[in-house]
Amino acid sequence: DRYELLIIEGDSAAGTVARGRDSEFQAYLPIRGKILNVLRASERKMLDNEECGALITAIGAGAGRGFDIEKIRYSKLIVLADADVDGAHIRCLLLTLCWRYMRPLVEAGRVYAAVPPLYRITLKGSGEYIYCYSEAEKEATLVDLEKRGVAWRDDIQRYKGLGEMDDDQLAETTLEPQSRQLRRMTVRDAEAAEKMFEVLMGGDVSERREYIVEQSNGFDHERLDV
Repeated sequence: DRYELLIIEGDSAAGTVARGRDSEFQAYLPIRGKILNVLRASERKMLDNEECGALITAIGAGAGRGFDIEKIRYSKLIVLADADVDGAHIRCLLLTLCWRYMRPLVEAGRVYAAVPPLYRITLKGSGEYIYCYSEAEKEATLVDLEKRGVAWRDDIQRYKGLGEMDDDQLAETTLEPQSRQLRRMTVRDAEAAEKMFEVLMGGDVSERREYIVEQSNGFDHERLDV
């Protein structure tokens, strides 16, 4: 069973995914905006939420105590979100939803996060592209190219969102099983996401204040995308 459900953040990315996917085995579901934080909502409120309800319906196996993994329509759930803070928030919210109401999916290792590239380096002469998935990989690639005497164009592209890629680029780097990178979202990830939401959005103000102060002391301001 190789059928996949691509859960996509944002309308612009959804259009690109719709054109770049392989419709033989890849279905897609756009998520418009941040979904409900299920840690602070009842099961009824969760089911009434449009985005949560659409996801549960698409998966087709129910939710909560009635969830039946044998009825799931897809072998993989793959979250496609931008490589920024908002994208990380979307991934955490979706993972928390799966953990709370479709836990066997996470326990079975069937929930994934796509890993889109951050940079595209264009080589001079050949026009060949090299995709890099982190700042460290980009720097290492440039050092290697320089050692080999391979020139590259100065306009290295920094992808700020999935919607900035055209259909072929997104398919090659993020959708095609032979060339993409996926990160399996584990039980440990789900527990960490739930704990983080409890700290940041729960009722314990002192714990939230302590966390913010602790994180701000060592914050690297170069991480800001301004």
